[in-house]
Amino acid sequence: MNINDLFEIAVKKKASDIHLVAGRLPLLRIDGDLTSIPKSETVTRPLLEKMIFGVLTPNQKEKFLKERDLDLSYEIPDSSRFRVNIFWERDSMGLAARIISSKIPTMEDIAMPQVAYEMTRAKQGLILVTGPTGCGKSTSLAAMINLVNQERTANIITLEDPIEFLFKSEKSIIVQRQLGTDMMSFQSALKHVLRQDPDVIMVGEMRDLETIAATITLAETGHLVLATLHTLNAGQTIDRIVDVFPPFQQNQVRLQLSMSLNGVISQQLLPKAGGGRIAAREILINTPAIANIIRENKIPQIKTAIQTSADEGMVTLEQDISRLVKEKLIEKEVAEYFLETLPKI
Repeated sequence: MNINDLFEIAVKKKASDIHLVAGRLPLLRIDGDLTSIPKSETVTRPLLEKMIFGVLTPNQKEKFLKERDLDLSYEIPDSSRFRVNIFWERDSMGLAARIISSKIPTMEDIAMPQVAYEMTRAKQGLILVTGPTGCGKSTSLAAMINLVNQERTANIITLEDPIEFLFKSEKSIIVQRQLGTDMMSFQSALKHVLRQDPDVIMVGEMRDLETIAATITLAETGHLVLATLHTLNAGQTIDRIVDVFPPFQQNQVRLQLSMSLNGVISQQLLPKAGGGRIAAREILINTPAIANIIRENKIPQIKTAIQTSADEGMVTLEQDISRLVKEKLIEKEVAEYFLETLPKI
């Protein structure tokens, strides 16, 4: 059993992820569900170690053995790319890999609403794409970067861990920097990025106070900044950003957000009628009314403001799910089950 063969099987079966754990059959996540690879054999500890070390460079191997976790990108030539995480569990190695399509998605491919096009065409400000792990945040960011690349001349700089979609410069210049090989940290890269004359900056993930602070500041200084957060809705996104800062800074951060935020796209992937998955999205646009809510720290009012602002292009997750049911893109039972399990926040 060869790791490239397993990866190829995952691609052919249109899986989103592959999991390799010692003592188990190889597992694929297809349309959100885990399933074993038919006619495969149990992955033994020696075999898994051989497969994992076979994809690592000497430096990566040294780092993995020292730090016990490693993120990397891996490519099978003329096939596909993979975002790989390698870890230890019960003194054995494990691997989880996300399959990255070789095709750069378009906004049409992922059914982005028209208001997202308008957000992406802005020359400055902050756009946040949020949602749980595996909800397509990276794919949405890639589609938005692709739109800029096709429509205008810009210097686009992406900061990623690791690099996922490989862009080809069309109208824009696209510079892709990977954590650990092209930059030592997000904070350091964001500190120096202004010297690189950017127009658009993509931050793979806002992970800590320093990265969040730098990202907001860049959005204030005349750049279009796209970033992700692991939050479930627009209100929680604002709270998460503000709460990262110490209390004496929070009013200032609210003021910064109220001025620099373009919008928030919070998404979840649901089983699509007929197979596959489709995104349901909550959209927040930073209108004067929303900006005032943020400044005055009245975040619980955000959901009501979204519900009553359809003319502005805003929609709650529940409203979008209802639309998907009406358009017969998802089954009513799927929508009801999802809404019942959604955290009441």
